[in-house]
Amino acid sequence: MSFAFIGGIFLNIGAYLTYKGKIYESVIVYLFADSCWVVMAYQRDDFWGVLSIIIGVSFGFLAFIKMRRGEMNKSLNKEGDN
Repeated sequence: MSFAFIGGIFLNIGAYLTYKGKIYESVIVYLFADSCWVVMAYQRDDFWGVLSIIIGVSFGFLAFIKMRRGEMNKSLNKEGDN
């Protein structure tokens, strides 16, 4: 099995968890998928790919920390937007 395939499996699991509303769990699974793709890009000597994936993973991890602390005030519910 390649790291691309394993990352794709994690991506599908993360999408399913997002669909079920388990956002925190899905972000963790997405981070695992991203780490598989970093390894894949590194094995192919794709420096720019590794760099861009690491930047994306960093932003994803920071968003996860911000969500976990409750600092994100954005709501998907449109209760007051009538």
